[in-house]
Amino acid sequence: MNFRHACKKFDPARQIPADAFQQILEFGRLSPSSFGMEHWHFVVVQTPALREKLREACWSQPQITESSHAVVILAKTAAVEPGSEYVQRLFGRRGLPAEAEQAYLARYAAHNDSEIKPYINTFAWSSKQCYLALANMMTGAASMGIDSCPIEGFSKSGVETLLGIDTSQYGVAVIVTFGYRAGEQIPKLRQPLADMVEYR
Repeated sequence: MNFRHACKKFDPARQIPADAFQQILEFGRLSPSSFGMEHWHFVVVQTPALREKLREACWSQPQITESSHAVVILAKTAAVEPGSEYVQRLFGRRGLPAEAEQAYLARYAAHNDSEIKPYINTFAWSSKQCYLALANMMTGAASMGIDSCPIEGFSKSGVETLLGIDTSQYGVAVIVTFGYRAGEQIPKLRQPLADMVEYR
Protein backbone atom coordinates (compact mmCIF):
# COMPACT_ATOMS: atom_id res chain seq x y z
CA MET A 1 0.00 0.00 0.00
CA ASN A 2 2.94 2.33 0.57
CA PHE A 3 4.29 1.45 -2.87
CA ARG A 4 1.03 2.34 -4.60
CA HIS A 5 0.50 5.97 -5.52
CA ALA A 6 -1.17 7.92 -8.31
CA CYS A 7 1.70 7.64 -10.77
CA LYS A 8 1.92 10.80 -12.88
CA LYS A 9 5.16 9.96 -14.70
CA PHE A 10 5.32 6.64 -16.51
CA ASP A 11 8.25 5.22 -18.44
CA PRO A 12 6.78 4.86 -21.94
CA ALA A 13 9.55 2.46 -22.93
CA ARG A 14 8.52 -0.16 -20.36
CA GLN A 15 5.59 -2.41 -21.14
CA ILE A 16 3.77 -4.69 -18.74
CA PRO A 17 4.17 -8.37 -19.73
CA ALA A 18 0.96 -9.82 -21.16
CA ASP A 19 0.53 -12.39 -18.40
CA ALA A 20 0.98 -9.74 -15.68
CA PHE A 21 -1.61 -7.45 -17.27
CA GLN A 22 -4.00 -10.40 -17.59
CA GLN A 23 -3.60 -10.90 -13.85
CA ILE A 24 -4.51 -7.24 -13.23
CA LEU A 25 -7.71 -7.75 -15.22
CA GLU A 26 -8.38 -10.86 -13.12
CA PHE A 27 -8.08 -8.78 -9.95
CA GLY A 28 -10.89 -6.65 -11.35
CA ARG A 29 -12.99 -9.60 -12.49
CA LEU A 30 -12.79 -11.29 -9.08
CA SER A 31 -13.81 -8.17 -7.15
CA PRO A 32 -16.89 -8.03 -4.92
CA SER A 33 -20.00 -6.14 -5.98
CA SER A 34 -23.39 -5.38 -4.51
CA PHE A 35 -25.66 -8.43 -4.89
CA GLY A 36 -22.88 -9.98 -6.99
CA MET A 37 -23.99 -8.08 -10.09
CA GLU A 38 -20.46 -7.47 -11.45
CA HIS A 39 -21.39 -3.97 -12.58
CA TRP A 40 -18.21 -3.38 -14.61
CA HIS A 41 -17.03 -3.79 -18.17
CA PHE A 42 -13.36 -3.17 -19.00
CA VAL A 43 -12.28 -1.52 -22.26
CA VAL A 44 -8.53 -1.79 -22.80
CA VAL A 45 -7.51 1.00 -25.17
CA GLN A 46 -4.43 -0.17 -27.06
CA THR A 47 -4.39 1.48 -30.49
CA PRO A 48 -1.89 4.39 -30.36
CA ALA A 49 -4.07 6.72 -32.43
CA LEU A 50 -7.08 5.99 -30.23
CA ARG A 51 -5.05 6.57 -27.09
CA GLU A 52 -4.00 9.97 -28.42
CA LYS A 53 -7.66 10.89 -28.89
CA LEU A 54 -8.48 9.48 -25.46
CA ARG A 55 -5.78 11.69 -23.99
CA GLU A 56 -7.45 14.74 -25.53
CA ALA A 57 -10.72 13.76 -23.83
CA CYS A 58 -8.82 13.36 -20.54
CA TRP A 59 -7.59 16.93 -20.20
CA SER A 60 -4.42 15.99 -22.17
CA GLN A 61 -3.07 14.01 -19.21
CA PRO A 62 0.16 12.28 -20.32
CA GLN A 63 -0.54 9.13 -18.31
CA ILE A 64 -3.02 8.08 -20.99
CA THR A 65 -0.37 7.75 -23.69
CA GLU A 66 2.82 7.24 -21.68
CA SER A 67 1.62 4.33 -19.56
CA SER A 68 1.80 0.73 -20.70
CA HIS A 69 -1.96 0.16 -20.58
CA ALA A 70 -5.07 2.34 -20.32
CA VAL A 71 -8.35 0.84 -19.13
CA VAL A 72 -11.73 2.55 -19.35
CA ILE A 73 -14.08 1.06 -16.77
CA LEU A 74 -17.71 1.16 -17.82
CA ALA A 75 -20.58 0.93 -15.35
CA LYS A 76 -23.55 -1.18 -16.41
CA THR A 77 -26.89 0.62 -16.17
CA ALA A 78 -29.85 -1.00 -17.92
CA ALA A 79 -28.52 -4.50 -17.24
CA VAL A 80 -28.62 -4.10 -13.46
CA GLU A 81 -32.16 -2.72 -13.28
CA PRO A 82 -34.55 -5.05 -11.41
CA GLY A 83 -36.31 -7.48 -13.70
CA SER A 84 -33.65 -7.47 -16.42
CA GLU A 85 -32.52 -10.69 -18.07
CA TYR A 86 -29.00 -10.03 -16.79
CA VAL A 87 -30.12 -9.77 -13.15
CA GLN A 88 -32.19 -12.94 -13.45
CA ARG A 89 -29.30 -14.81 -15.08
CA LEU A 90 -26.78 -13.80 -12.42
CA PHE A 91 -29.13 -14.73 -9.59
CA GLY A 92 -29.98 -17.93 -11.45
CA ARG A 93 -26.38 -19.15 -11.49
CA ARG A 94 -26.52 -19.56 -7.70
CA GLY A 95 -28.60 -22.68 -8.14
CA LEU A 96 -31.12 -21.69 -5.48
CA PRO A 97 -34.56 -23.27 -5.17
CA ALA A 98 -37.11 -21.32 -7.21
CA GLU A 99 -38.79 -19.87 -4.13
CA ALA A 100 -35.48 -18.63 -2.67
CA GLU A 101 -34.42 -17.14 -6.01
CA GLN A 102 -37.71 -15.24 -6.27
CA ALA A 103 -37.23 -13.95 -2.73
CA TYR A 104 -33.76 -12.65 -3.61
CA LEU A 105 -35.07 -10.99 -6.76
CA ALA A 106 -37.81 -9.31 -4.71
CA ARG A 107 -35.24 -8.14 -2.14
CA TYR A 108 -33.07 -6.78 -4.95
CA ALA A 109 -36.00 -4.79 -6.37
CA ALA A 110 -36.96 -3.52 -2.92
CA HIS A 111 -33.38 -2.42 -2.22
CA ASN A 112 -33.35 -0.56 -5.52
CA ASP A 113 -36.57 1.25 -4.63
CA SER A 114 -35.68 2.11 -1.02
CA GLU A 115 -31.89 2.51 -0.93
CA ILE A 116 -30.75 3.48 -4.43
CA LYS A 117 -33.35 5.44 -6.37
CA PRO A 118 -34.23 7.87 -3.54
CA TYR A 119 -30.58 8.94 -3.28
CA ILE A 120 -28.67 8.21 -6.48
CA ASN A 121 -29.32 6.90 -9.97
CA THR A 122 -28.35 3.49 -11.37
CA PHE A 123 -25.20 4.83 -13.02
CA ALA A 124 -23.94 6.30 -9.73
CA TRP A 125 -24.67 3.03 -7.90
CA SER A 126 -22.91 0.96 -10.57
CA SER A 127 -19.97 3.35 -10.53
CA LYS A 128 -19.55 2.75 -6.79
CA GLN A 129 -19.19 -0.96 -7.53
CA CYS A 130 -16.71 -0.24 -10.34
CA TYR A 131 -14.49 1.53 -7.82
CA LEU A 132 -14.19 -1.73 -5.88
CA ALA A 133 -12.77 -3.37 -9.02
CA LEU A 134 -10.58 -0.30 -9.63
CA ALA A 135 -9.08 -0.48 -6.13
CA ASN A 136 -8.40 -4.20 -6.38
CA MET A 137 -6.73 -3.77 -9.76
CA MET A 138 -4.46 -0.99 -8.47
CA THR A 139 -3.57 -2.79 -5.22
CA GLY A 140 -3.02 -6.06 -7.07
CA ALA A 141 -0.80 -4.28 -9.58
CA ALA A 142 1.20 -2.71 -6.75
CA SER A 143 1.76 -6.17 -5.27
CA MET A 144 3.50 -7.04 -8.54
CA GLY A 145 5.58 -3.84 -8.60
CA ILE A 146 3.38 -2.25 -11.26
CA ASP A 147 2.26 1.37 -10.97
CA SER A 148 -1.15 2.82 -11.66
CA CYS A 149 -3.06 6.07 -11.84
CA PRO A 150 -6.83 6.40 -11.42
CA ILE A 151 -8.25 9.16 -13.60
CA GLU A 152 -11.49 11.05 -13.08
CA GLY A 153 -10.41 14.11 -15.05
CA PHE A 154 -12.12 13.46 -18.36
CA SER A 155 -15.13 14.39 -20.43
CA LYS A 156 -17.59 11.56 -19.85
CA SER A 157 -19.56 12.27 -23.00
CA GLY A 158 -16.33 12.80 -24.94
CA VAL A 159 -14.93 9.42 -23.96
CA GLU A 160 -18.24 7.67 -24.59
CA THR A 161 -18.50 9.22 -28.05
CA LEU A 162 -14.89 8.39 -28.88
CA LEU A 163 -15.29 4.73 -27.93
CA GLY A 164 -18.76 4.38 -29.44
CA ILE A 165 -20.30 3.39 -26.09
CA ASP A 166 -24.00 2.53 -26.06
CA THR A 167 -25.03 4.97 -23.33
CA SER A 168 -28.38 3.25 -22.89
CA GLN A 169 -26.41 0.32 -21.48
CA TYR A 170 -23.20 1.78 -20.01
CA GLY A 171 -21.59 4.93 -18.68
CA VAL A 172 -17.88 5.66 -18.17
CA ALA A 173 -17.21 5.34 -14.45
CA VAL A 174 -13.46 5.89 -14.26
CA ILE A 175 -10.24 5.40 -16.23
CA VAL A 176 -7.06 3.81 -14.92
CA THR A 177 -3.58 3.52 -16.39
CA PHE A 178 -0.91 0.95 -15.57
CA GLY A 179 2.82 0.88 -16.18
CA TYR A 180 6.15 1.60 -14.53
CA ARG A 181 7.17 4.83 -12.84
CA ALA A 182 9.85 7.10 -14.24
CA GLY A 183 11.85 9.77 -12.42
CA GLU A 184 10.83 11.47 -9.20
CA GLN A 185 7.28 10.91 -8.06
CA ILE A 186 4.97 13.04 -5.92
CA PRO A 187 5.33 12.00 -2.25
CA LYS A 188 2.48 9.98 -0.75
CA LEU A 189 0.61 12.23 1.68
CA ARG A 190 -1.93 10.92 4.19
CA GLN A 191 -3.43 12.17 7.45
CA PRO A 192 -2.65 10.23 10.65
CA LEU A 193 -4.89 7.23 11.31
CA ALA A 194 -6.04 8.80 14.57
CA ASP A 195 -7.58 11.69 12.62
CA MET A 196 -9.87 9.44 10.61
CA VAL A 197 -10.82 6.58 12.92
CA GLU A 198 -13.44 6.76 15.61
CA TYR A 199 -14.38 3.97 18.02
CA ARG A 200 -17.82 3.83 19.63
